[in-house]
Amino acid sequence: MIILVKELRGLIMNAKLIKIIQSIQNLKKYISENEQIIYSGENAKEGLSVPEIIMRYGGNSRKSFKEIKAVMPTMIRTLFNVKKSYSSVKRNPKENNKIASEKFIYKLVEYAKSLGVSDIGFAKVDSDLIFKNRGILYDNAIVVTMEMKKEFIDKAPGIETGKEVFRTYLGLGIIVNKIADYLRKNGFKAQAGPALGGDVIYPLLAEKAGLGAIGRHGLLISPNYGPRQRIAAIYTNIENLPFSTENKHMWIKEFCAKCGKCIRKCPGDAIYENPIVHEDGSLTFIDYRKCAVPFANTSGCTVCIKECVFNQFDYCKLLKNKSYFSKKDKPI
Repeated sequence: MIILVKELRGLIMNAKLIKIIQSIQNLKKYISENEQIIYSGENAKEGLSVPEIIMRYGGNSRKSFKEIKAVMPTMIRTLFNVKKSYSSVKRNPKENNKIASEKFIYKLVEYAKSLGVSDIGFAKVDSDLIFKNRGILYDNAIVVTMEMKKEFIDKAPGIETGKEVFRTYLGLGIIVNKIADYLRKNGFKAQAGPALGGDVIYPLLAEKAGLGAIGRHGLLISPNYGPRQRIAAIYTNIENLPFSTENKHMWIKEFCAKCGKCIRKCPGDAIYENPIVHEDGSLTFIDYRKCAVPFANTSGCTVCIKECVFNQFDYCKLLKNKSYFSKKDKPI
């Protein structure tokens, strides 16, 4: 009887997820019919949201009620914030002020940090960074990250890690909505891009914003947190954001090419030994279908983040001794 009750609760939560996702899709359709949309480019990549991954690839797993109870309520709250990011677009001001003062941009950065943002950067969104068959309202992006605490990531895979993953999804969802509202109150248009179910390839966008570089696992590696962060964005009509013009972290790519620890440790065998090179020169680092299975069935997996050398060693130490740490015969 207890087992049946637990399974029923799991089904109810799943039904809630489906209902919220459907309402989000309806909002997206409404926006696309009533706004000017910047759609994905010819070389755009396919993408699945986290809820879609869990329902598509985790449906046959027998998660314990403890796992469902730990993660699902936070995911539902997160999805409500995703829904808000689309529904709030109708509150954009009618005027089209596109230039912000340096003082306002400074205040914007300070406001974002006061909300709990770990890092912030600015980038133009190339259409090829937008997932296939999706779109955004503005191509000026404010990119924000939130740290996932090392003490929980080092327990991956498991419930504590899963809770931390979804804590940051929820936290960033709340933050980007607040920043979007802040922009609107100051006369600018905005669309919140939540960490969960985003329409843009966030690691590439964050790399373009100069916040770090992408490793072999396809994740952003930053100087302060290694691969241990989630990413979100706010798209705005402000045209004079201080867009990044250089990235001093690109040495990470050379390091990762010699390391490959994440490839060896991935439980889904999802990380390519040699990334797929596309006609436009872009790279695909992982088979997301293979990645999705352990992600869906082990509360967010996160093993590649846990095992990454940049999670285990200090960024400056790796930069100083990169020739030592990247040798395959060394214990990394």
